[in-house]
Amino acid sequence: MNHPQPPSQSASRTEPERCARAVLSRLSEPGDAVLGRWLSQLDAADVVQAIRGGPVPDHPELDAGRLAGYRARLADVDPADDLERVRVAGGRFIIPGDMEWPSQLDDLGDGRPIGLWVAGTGSLRLLALRSVAVVGSRACTAYGAYVAGELSAQLAERGWVVVSGAAYGIDASAHRGALAAGGMTMGVLACGVDVAYPRGNAELIRRIAAQGLLLSELPPGEHPNRFRFVLRNRVIAALTRGTVVVEAAMRSGALSTARRARDLNRYTMGVAGPVTSELSAGVHALIRSGGATLVTDAAEVAELIGAIGDDLAPQRSGPVLPRDLLEPAVAQVLEAVPATAEGAPVERLARQSGLSPDEVLQRLYELGSLGYVERHGAHWRLVRRR
Repeated sequence: MNHPQPPSQSASRTEPERCARAVLSRLSEPGDAVLGRWLSQLDAADVVQAIRGGPVPDHPELDAGRLAGYRARLADVDPADDLERVRVAGGRFIIPGDMEWPSQLDDLGDGRPIGLWVAGTGSLRLLALRSVAVVGSRACTAYGAYVAGELSAQLAERGWVVVSGAAYGIDASAHRGALAAGGMTMGVLACGVDVAYPRGNAELIRRIAAQGLLLSELPPGEHPNRFRFVLRNRVIAALTRGTVVVEAAMRSGALSTARRARDLNRYTMGVAGPVTSELSAGVHALIRSGGATLVTDAAEVAELIGAIGDDLAPQRSGPVLPRDLLEPAVAQVLEAVPATAEGAPVERLARQSGLSPDEVLQRLYELGSLGYVERHGAHWRLVRRR
């Protein structure tokens, strides 16, 4: 029988793995599937030792050029310094096997993160259990910013954690909406958690760290590039229960998040916008192709990603007017009554409605009781309402 290890002994076994993964996060770019397959065979400490100069296992995709690239970066890596920097920033480095590790990230297979640098006090695993991504264009319209903010505020009020990328546009509006509602939000960055990027969102990023969580695959001090933004999107897709795209042009990076979410069997949703707006063209194409479900508010989002039977959105319908409740024959007679002061006799109404004079007369008296028509001599006319 296996007995649980004392905390100190377990920690002593975890720390070499954590330090080794901190090293590997410096050596490779996010989503490095070759390194991921290597880690599926060996502990991280053994992988680092092999890169450092030890025997390299038989690995067909690990060519000399890639290995040389790892070794070139290794010379300047100081994992203790990185771990201390993130600690000073109020964060930590979590790795697979930690209690805080979200197991849904394992759906990324060999491309799952080596580890995640996290800033904030909440539990990433617990917050991710009930989270939804709200993403979209950086150069959004006023309509898109409003919808993203309102949708995120409504989701926060329903107890959902809003996840986005802390970028300009839809991302920033989503985070602000959740924060304004007193909710939780998480920002997945394409840079180190101690780097405020973009600079114009520095205060927003600080608020996310204080009220929610910031997380990144990249170690402290790393800056973003175009490829890191795209790779970051797969983490957003895998971490959450579903992804909502508010606005996106045909070549928007937000669509890559939606496609990854769909490939990972997560719910993918889109918000319709003006058909004249290029920033809604990508979302419309996604919905039209069947790659996303149309949603208009938080209730419809929650119905898709929430508990079966518990998060049902209300049925939408137009207002029910009193005339809608009339029986068909009664409504048929009412439609035949002309909107003139003199009205019409029963015989003419019978011809107009296609019913017998006796039935028309009966229905007219019913309509009179309901206040729709009145008799004026031998004619019947509509009651004029003030």
